Amino acid sequence: MTLTALLERYAALTAAIAPAKLLAVSKTHPAEPVAELLAAGHRHFGENRVQEAAEKYPRLKQLYPDLRLHLIGPLQTNKVKQAVALFDVIETLDRPKLAAALSAEMARTGRRIPCLIEVNIGAEPQKAGIAPSETAAFLSACRREWKLEITGLMCIPPAGEDPVPYFKRLAALAGDLGLAELSMGMSGDYRDAIACGATEIRVGTALFGARPPP
Repeated sequence: MTLTALLERYAALTAAIAPAKLLAVSKTHPAEPVAELLAAGHRHFGENRVQEAAEKYPRLKQLYPDLRLHLIGPLQTNKVKQAVALFDVIETLDRPKLAAALSAEMARTGRRIPCLIEVNIGAEPQKAGIAPSETAAFLSACRREWKLEITGLMCIPPAGEDPVPYFKRLAALAGDLGLAELSMGMSGDYRDAIACGATEIRVGTALFGARPPP
């Protein structure tokens, strides 16, 4: 994709989702288009894998110290040390064991990172995430027991279904819990997510184009 095409897509997306935040998801894309968006003034980026982020972002963070890197993929506890050192927001807090590991590493390093709770909004057995009915108790434990800063909720609706009921359910849950941030909506459904109250959308393909083959 040319620089002109990238910047045109970026301008169109930011206009379409305002005032929500655009999280530019650079999964499998090289550092060059990320650097181009940084030069254009964008600062919030998302990565799915700790190792890929570690290869791509340290140099960019040196060049742009105000870059904010969000982890939006699953986090294994053996990657927590690396994740806390590299990321600025963890959006996939999905189980007590991970909460405890993050808390211990943040206490060890003194680096406090805001987290979002990943909610399994469709109650899909194959997906990670906290059940909606258990989210309030998990939020309380994260704050009371593990001293984590929880700023919002995130979800991925079931594939192939109308996402609107799930987005509305997450928005209602966040409202009940007094959480301001709602990370929901991706390239194919971000318009629905915005209509349902998303404060952040996670967009890769609609911004960077098709992912390069492995």
